[in-house]
Amino acid sequence: MKKYGSHFLFLAISITLFYCKTNKKVVTQQTTATTEIVKPDTVAPVPGTSPFIRPENTIARMQVENGFEVKLVVAEPLVSAPVAMQFDDKARMWVVEMTGYMPDTIGTGEDIPNGNIVILDDRNKDGVYDERIVVVDSLVLPRAICLIENGILVAEPTNLWFYEIKNDKAVKKTLVDDKYTEGGNVEHQPNGLLRAMDNWIYNAKSDKRYRKRGNKWEIEHTHFRGQWGITQDNYGRLYYNNNSQNLLGDYFPAGLGAFNKNQKGVAGYNEKSVANNKVYPIHPTPGVNRGYMKNILDDSLRLNDFTAAAGPVIYRSALFGPSYEFNAFVPEPSANLIKRNILDERGYVVKGEQAYKGKEFLASTDERFRPVSLYNAPDGAMYVLDMYRGIIQHKTYLTPYLKDQIGKRNLTQPLSSGRIYKIVPKNTESRPVTIPDKADELVKLLGHANGWVRDRAQQKLIDGKYNQTLPALREAVKQKNNPLLAIHALWTLEGLNSLKSEEVVAWLSSPEWTYRMQALSVAPYMMNPSSYRQFASAFETMVNENDTLSAPYIAFICKSMETFDSTASHNLLTKLAVKYPSNRYVSDAVISSLQDKEELFQNEITASLADPNILFNKQLQKAIAGIKNAQGNRNPETLKKEFPKGEALFTSICQTCHGPDGGGVRSLAPPLNQSEWVTGNKDKLISIVLFGLTGPVKVNGHVYQTPEVSGDMPGIGYDKDMPNEDIAQLLSFIRKSWRNNADKVTTEEVARTRQKLTGREKAFTEAELNGI
Repeated sequence: MKKYGSHFLFLAISITLFYCKTNKKVVTQQTTATTEIVKPDTVAPVPGTSPFIRPENTIARMQVENGFEVKLVVAEPLVSAPVAMQFDDKARMWVVEMTGYMPDTIGTGEDIPNGNIVILDDRNKDGVYDERIVVVDSLVLPRAICLIENGILVAEPTNLWFYEIKNDKAVKKTLVDDKYTEGGNVEHQPNGLLRAMDNWIYNAKSDKRYRKRGNKWEIEHTHFRGQWGITQDNYGRLYYNNNSQNLLGDYFPAGLGAFNKNQKGVAGYNEKSVANNKVYPIHPTPGVNRGYMKNILDDSLRLNDFTAAAGPVIYRSALFGPSYEFNAFVPEPSANLIKRNILDERGYVVKGEQAYKGKEFLASTDERFRPVSLYNAPDGAMYVLDMYRGIIQHKTYLTPYLKDQIGKRNLTQPLSSGRIYKIVPKNTESRPVTIPDKADELVKLLGHANGWVRDRAQQKLIDGKYNQTLPALREAVKQKNNPLLAIHALWTLEGLNSLKSEEVVAWLSSPEWTYRMQALSVAPYMMNPSSYRQFASAFETMVNENDTLSAPYIAFICKSMETFDSTASHNLLTKLAVKYPSNRYVSDAVISSLQDKEELFQNEITASLADPNILFNKQLQKAIAGIKNAQGNRNPETLKKEFPKGEALFTSICQTCHGPDGGGVRSLAPPLNQSEWVTGNKDKLISIVLFGLTGPVKVNGHVYQTPEVSGDMPGIGYDKDMPNEDIAQLLSFIRKSWRNNADKVTTEEVARTRQKLTGREKAFTEAELNGI
């Protein structure tokens, strides 16, 4: 969820659910999910309010692309506050209910353990889910789930748990990571748990990935990515977004290039897959957190641009037809719509455009329609999780303006709702594919037209250790009629620890980029003392033959090769730097493999690349400057002891956008380290932190504005319960951190400025601050 703008952060309030007196806690509902809904207690709508719409009437409020229809598959009381889900082999939905999020506008009772993991089943196979089984209850703000082997991963901040499941009941609980969410408030914590093609599990708002090997869980560092929701395409590339960005993505495998702590940002990661952030609501949407600001709303009070972009999906089935191949859909819950984008790849670069101008794939006039996550499904449809809420902004960033909107239009109640829809072409039968147990059938499904089916077949073969399929998988890797079958077979072999180096090397020499790309992606996992020479020789040949597409991959992989042959690795990096000195992807990939060797490499390569203005030299110099800056940083542990409340606030609120090193985060926020706004006039800094700053803003001579950063930084002064002492400690902490060395901010100074600004509702502009 999002720090800037009115993010959809789930305002899940207590749910009224029906529980049978069985150990499974099963709820059944006859025939349909809409005919037996009990209308919640609520006052009659008054003019200007946003009325509660009963589930059976919500679709009538929607406009969907011609040729498509929306079907309601489940609603309250079977589900409430759905935020994430997974389908199992029987096409049942395992849904995360974030029941405790923001029970009211001040967050009373958010720490109550009332979240659930539930299974929803369509027993009579009529397309409407009619049974509810509570698998895990008493969770505090759960946010993500992943099915793996004999259980499920569940993200419940700050922890990541693995529950073993037997007969739809949790029988054992194991802690996988007690720091799954380090810092960040409820709007800024990891989520997603996407089990990707490369057999690792990835997250949004995170730089970690996870993998289960035997009884042990591995945790690795990757690039930091996204905010809410994560998805992959047919080739395993990851996509995500942040609140104001339509779609971001990685051109290269997520496990590569995050090695160099001295390097800030690597080309090919966190790239703008779709740069256009315009949205087209079909009704006024004044209920966004910064609706009072210029250009947030148009003259008809409709949102102009994304402010709460949520869990995206790359559609990966044939049901929608050829024109929907390689399409990305992104929900915008604050504007009650779903965006469609059409992607295109040229080599390793993926860029896209919005499918329409002036309209959306789906939009609703119901302000409580809050699509927060989208999914591919066993039947080829696209599924939509709708929290069905009036309020979607967390208390930390809730402005007086939005509180007023909530009150005027009676947006708080009711609080026990939630809907799940599926979108399908009209006049089509969308029947789910169930995943069988038979080995030969599973291998065939690796080539299915539905990407969800392919993914799940791969996962089941690995989870079940179907080693009897190895001969069939090797044949599938060799065939050329179905590239997707070959690719999934390749990664299934990797997951079964049975992929051979010669199989990968053979693909490295393929004339088809589709195969070379996958071979390069899997190569780091295949590097060992007996195989690295084969790969070194293949890479040398590819570089000599001017395989430009492979060049960044090879530079990334040199880090893995270095363990076995540092000379071969170094020679390849040198050759790539000299051969592609103006290619930003190759340059950054080379530097990613040079941690703490940057200056030595610079000295060695000067004879070949003498011009300091060549892109490679500029990028290398940035890394070297980063090293020198870090050497001048102050001891964070000392500051933590001096300003414990300030450090805690920074970690929970500021760090996610400004970075733990204070250097800023791409697409989110500018640097705090050596910023004149931090170390300069105290009144200006206090004012910014209390009531926010709307861009553009100049920091150290550089003007930061969208899309380089978010256009709006929220303040924390709207929260009247935030103590002045805590704010003073926060400001003192950042004024003393890194290479900053300004004097402290006192509690009295914060109180004085806060009193002076009593009644203010708007964020500051740079011009206003310069007048202070």
